Amino acid sequence: MKYYRIISALAGTMALAWACTSPMEKLIREDVEVAKAQIGALMAASEEGDTIRIPATFKEGEIKYVPIDDWVSGFFAGELWYMYELTGDEMWADHAMKHTGNLDSLQWLTWHHDVGFMVGSSFGNGLRLKNIDGYKDVMVQTAKSLCTRFRPAAGIIQSWDVKGWQAEKGWACPVIIDNMMNLELLFNATAFSGDSTYFNIAVSHADKTIENHFREDGSSVHVVDYDPVTGEVRGRYTAQGCSDDSAWARGQSWGLYGFTMAYRCTGYERYLAQAEKIASFLLNNPNLPADLVPYWDYDAPGIPDTYRDASAGAIMASALYELYTITGKELYLQKADGMLETLSSPSFRAENGTNGGFILMHSVGSLPHGSSIDVPLNYADYYFLEALLRRRNIE
Repeated sequence: MKYYRIISALAGTMALAWACTSPMEKLIREDVEVAKAQIGALMAASEEGDTIRIPATFKEGEIKYVPIDDWVSGFFAGELWYMYELTGDEMWADHAMKHTGNLDSLQWLTWHHDVGFMVGSSFGNGLRLKNIDGYKDVMVQTAKSLCTRFRPAAGIIQSWDVKGWQAEKGWACPVIIDNMMNLELLFNATAFSGDSTYFNIAVSHADKTIENHFREDGSSVHVVDYDPVTGEVRGRYTAQGCSDDSAWARGQSWGLYGFTMAYRCTGYERYLAQAEKIASFLLNNPNLPADLVPYWDYDAPGIPDTYRDASAGAIMASALYELYTITGKELYLQKADGMLETLSSPSFRAENGTNGGFILMHSVGSLPHGSSIDVPLNYADYYFLEALLRRRNIE
């Protein structure tokens, strides 16, 4: 009789716990199970033959890998760190360390600005979760490398070197809205080293981005070209949007995420105000679909018969969760939940054993360049997992 009462009590407790589980908690659990299978398969493929490779996308029936110096090279290691955080399983951390260590030489890279993406997603998450010896040094050295691209006259970090198609456009010192995402590395470098140089450069870049990238309605141009000697703006353009005057979707998400992060790192109210202005533009945009995952450009010709961009939706969802955490405004939580639900639906989340092991389908890299159109992308999966983590923490 005693054991019957114990079993009955346990059964009742389990039933009550299940009844109290919210629909969002159930969705997150389901997403994590899918991620275990998909990313596990992709991890096995990327380590086949004891060679660490970096999966970036899947097209024409093949996983496409990239070299260490590609701008997306840190995201898969970051996904493995997020899987460790989501599951608590040390196996993921073991593989994350292998993939992160493979990127050690990035700390010396000076020829483009994306080292913040590359090192922050890999070494940054590893440092946060495991406090691994040496990771902090890598991040500070990477910040030093990034600062070589600072142009004092303009007060900005130059995004691209002018060569190839950038040179053909006649640009002198192009800065893209994406570059906001690299500032977290600089804020962290000041926190780690005590050297305010990194912080000051990041603040200068963010302030100039507000001044020169944004339109009155809160949308952003993609590229601002500066004169590196005088600091004057030479022109405003796009590289990956449909026109110079359009709102390229992933760029808007980068801006929202970047200024939300900048507020977290500085406490400067102007950055929070900018993030909320961007959010207002996006959430009130008449071309944002009802399911809240955007088209590749908010002004794309042919809407609604054009490509969607799951990566822009995942980045925006993650940013909105942080913006909700900061402000407590329910609208941000509601909209981010809607995005997460859509991305977790069969319309965007791949079935186990498909999509090359990537989680999300239907992202767009650069349509004007004919690159990675309507395919999975590793950074879409990375920010999707981050959104799951942020939502779980709220829950």
